[in-house]
Amino acid sequence: MREIVVFSGSAHTGLAEQICKDLGVPLSPVEIHRFSNDCLQVQLQANCRQRDVYIVQPLVPPTQDHLMELLLMIDAARGASAQQITAVIPHYAYARSDKKDASRISIGGRLVADMLTTAGANRVLTMSLHAPQVHGFFSVPVDHLTAIGILADHFRGRDLSDTVVVSPDLGNAKTATQFARLLGLPVAAGSKQRLADDRVVIDTIVGDVSGKRAIVLDDEIATGGSIIELLDRLKDRGCTSAAVACTHGLFAGPAVERLRSHPSITEVISTDTVPRPAGFPDLQVTSVAGLFAEAIKRIHDGESVSSLFDGVDPTHAPPQPKLPF
Repeated sequence: MREIVVFSGSAHTGLAEQICKDLGVPLSPVEIHRFSNDCLQVQLQANCRQRDVYIVQPLVPPTQDHLMELLLMIDAARGASAQQITAVIPHYAYARSDKKDASRISIGGRLVADMLTTAGANRVLTMSLHAPQVHGFFSVPVDHLTAIGILADHFRGRDLSDTVVVSPDLGNAKTATQFARLLGLPVAAGSKQRLADDRVVIDTIVGDVSGKRAIVLDDEIATGGSIIELLDRLKDRGCTSAAVACTHGLFAGPAVERLRSHPSITEVISTDTVPRPAGFPDLQVTSVAGLFAEAIKRIHDGESVSSLFDGVDPTHAPPQPKLPF
């Protein structure tokens, strides 16, 4: 069996260290040097020859720097004769750029996927892509993990009477429905129109929220504009309070202040796919390191990754018999 070697860029070494602890392997060192002309150089400080190499690097701000680090580490591993290179990207930032919705606009999600493959990645391991079709941008195998089971565990054992799961938009409603089924709750969703990166309008709420507590579920929270707009509309519809849960808690710009000061919010929970933000001591963070470690182990051993989500996400259900023609 090939040896596992794990490296990490500078984006989130804490997560990489916890993944390695759960795997029972050391985190191998990497030297990253920035030259006076702002170019980066990467040197992997462990033997990669004929090894199974995993490079952990979420694409978080400064996103372009961290993306370049990842590409250089992949290229270095390929040049060092690694047997297989897996890019472990807990947060794939460019998943939001998944379609041409304006004239002469780039599709960054596909471009970055091509760059990773060109650099030498043989496989990608990621979590909760903003748009499922981004999976198809890659020409190499992609293992797409979900955190809804872990987030649901946070709420189990509580009194969830008069509680409803709410999606900020209709695009995320399918995931919110799966999450609601895990907790045996009804689901509602906002009808959202985005005006700018941090400005949205929610003109209606689909579902009954009057007199109920909400669990607002989103895949990613950046500036918090969508969440605040949703909470205001929920209050208008008679919702009494809300817990906010997300997979990728970026909390950029005014997000922390917005969420900490909103009177409807009872708690905010996120996972550690991205580093914990400063100035948010009340944020509850649940770790996905064990899930990534188990996925890496299964990839290495040639076992099923999708079976991790039996009973959690029906998209990972066993194959169904083909329909007769």
